[in-house]
Amino acid sequence: MKNIKYIITIILFGSLALSCSLEEKSYTEIDMDEYIKNAAEANNVLMGIYGDLCDEGMYRYNLGMLLDIPTDLAKGEGSTTNAFRIVPANAYTSVQSDIELTWEALYKAVYDANSFIRLLALNVENFDDDDKALATVYMGEARALRALCYFELVRWFGNITLTTDPMYAYKNTLSEMEQDDPVKVYEQIEKDLLYAAEVLPYATDDNLRTSNDFRFSKGAALGLLAKVYATWAGYPVQDESKWEKAAETAKILIDSGKHALLTEGVDGDSGYEQLWWNTCNGVWDPTESLIEISFYSPTSTASGARLGRIGKWNGVLASNIKGIRNIAYYRVLPSFIKKWPNLTSDLRAQLSVANYRYLDETRTKYDLQSSANNKIAFDPNQFATAFTEGADSKLRDRYSKNLTPAKWDTEKYVKDANYMVDQNLSNVNWYVLRYADVLLLYAEALNEINNGPNATAYAAINMVRRRGFGVPINVTSNTADLASGMSYEEFRQAVRDERAYELAFEGHRRQDLIRWGIYYETVMQTAQDMENYLDGASAIYTAARYTQKGKHELLPIPQREMQLMPKYKQNPGW
Repeated sequence: MKNIKYIITIILFGSLALSCSLEEKSYTEIDMDEYIKNAAEANNVLMGIYGDLCDEGMYRYNLGMLLDIPTDLAKGEGSTTNAFRIVPANAYTSVQSDIELTWEALYKAVYDANSFIRLLALNVENFDDDDKALATVYMGEARALRALCYFELVRWFGNITLTTDPMYAYKNTLSEMEQDDPVKVYEQIEKDLLYAAEVLPYATDDNLRTSNDFRFSKGAALGLLAKVYATWAGYPVQDESKWEKAAETAKILIDSGKHALLTEGVDGDSGYEQLWWNTCNGVWDPTESLIEISFYSPTSTASGARLGRIGKWNGVLASNIKGIRNIAYYRVLPSFIKKWPNLTSDLRAQLSVANYRYLDETRTKYDLQSSANNKIAFDPNQFATAFTEGADSKLRDRYSKNLTPAKWDTEKYVKDANYMVDQNLSNVNWYVLRYADVLLLYAEALNEINNGPNATAYAAINMVRRRGFGVPINVTSNTADLASGMSYEEFRQAVRDERAYELAFEGHRRQDLIRWGIYYETVMQTAQDMENYLDGASAIYTAARYTQKGKHELLPIPQREMQLMPKYKQNPGW
């Protein structure tokens, strides 16, 4: 790519469009000092940064779904490396367009945030008092958004360039650009999130913004910071002192009482199921949702930029629905379900995994072996039966290829008013961070710093488990609660398992396995588990053929960047 100066105009009600990649320079046609003259203008530009998160390389597709697939939970459809399948197989190279797209999208959002922060700082003294109060909140949001993007950059790519200066590209030639120590990046993320947590209100206390729907709050900043500390403590940086910080930060959020687990659905459903009713219909409920990407745009056309792929690409198999289909390329591994204890009593199992499909507009569930001309009624009892010893080989074969996530079941959850008639795009939102995630991080951190679980660690994880089993979250449960007296190793494994059950297919598993330092080992064990489930037919799990230890813990730096910036060093193995 050539080193091009893009001439860009900042438009009200649009995004602050800046460079798409690290080496590109950008400037605006207007005098930067003269823009963002009040809080209304600031808010318009800030919305553009939120819009960056909807990019294909971000949570619309890559960060939420595609890059997270090759784990012990999921695989891509099929057993080849054709087309999109190359990414779930870990068979890509440093010239893979998906990798380049994510790098570009993250740096674009960083540059947009940097420019907004500079513009707001230049002009805020000229605001009236009410606008100054709003400006402080907007600054907190922008710094939290920048922190989120840098967090994704450093944990996916590892060795990146850190800049908080929107004029960085002017001051450095391509030959001078270097990568920064990941610790320096983490320190900037920490600084930004501490600032955001200080100036942002909790969602329920916000009396400044006209609407805080799907926007950063104090709770979101604290929750993300706890997750940052837990990642910082793990592989590859492995600064174990950050476990203390993770526990302290999570405790502040938990003790605030401003967020909680959803425990009841509006129509009598479980609180866990209400999460998916909400996100499939653009309903903002900050009780449990801390960071959520809004793709809700019912007035958009099917090609609208703010629409997403959630429910279409990672949803339930569906054909002949309103004349279209859900392509459902994201497939669940039966080896994961086989290890899930209490399949019938843990409500999350059947709410998370679909062993059925749709074949018409009646929204009737049919067995996976059904075809358009041979509809077979869905039998929910097959779910548990397929994972018992001696299960029918044909049933196991169907399950090895066709299980899909059920959390974003468009035919079950998406109301007609929110239904997009397009086989690729939807209005379904995406959770980046839920309160349940923070509770599990808290339990994990307490176990790490105390070399074993204490009562508070048990309380945190048992709240999540009780909700999953459909029992009161503050009442002891013989069915849901973990056994007392666990060792450090036993409790650590219990937390790791619980994160798989609670957060299945939500974009967390690969990064969890990486920070725990067991990504390669888990992929290899999963291949063996699939062989055992299918009596030797392991070829269907392609990731095991290509994944290498010490390589696939990081994505490659895009080759284009390597060629333009000679001081850059490629990640190991690439």
